[in-house]
Amino acid sequence: MAPLLADYFPVLVFIGIAALIAVSMVGSALILARQNPYPEKLSAYECGFEPFEDARRRFDVRFYLVAILFIIFDLEVAFLFPWAVSLSDTGLFGFLSMLGFLGVLTVGFIYEWCKGALEWE
Repeated sequence: MAPLLADYFPVLVFIGIAALIAVSMVGSALILARQNPYPEKLSAYECGFEPFEDARRRFDVRFYLVAILFIIFDLEVAFLFPWAVSLSDTGLFGFLSMLGFLGVLTVGFIYEWCKGALEWE
């Protein structure tokens, strides 16, 4: 049982060092930084406009559209990382498959651009 715990000792050292660095950075920011709060800085931030009225009021559909588009493109880009790591194993078929995927992604992006989904007015 002792050798198993000894294997995790470097992980514990790493967590300890990370915690020490995090605490020292936050502590030094609290001690050394100028604290200059003012009402505008302390006000709640709500999606780019001043908070007013009830929080349950209806939002413009553009907020939801931008959020959905961000999630879609963010998830599609996340597929590029495993592909890039395993590119030497997948060969030509993997490369052509990813080109097809990127082609569909590009067509979708151009469609959104032409429809004005990316405009914010």
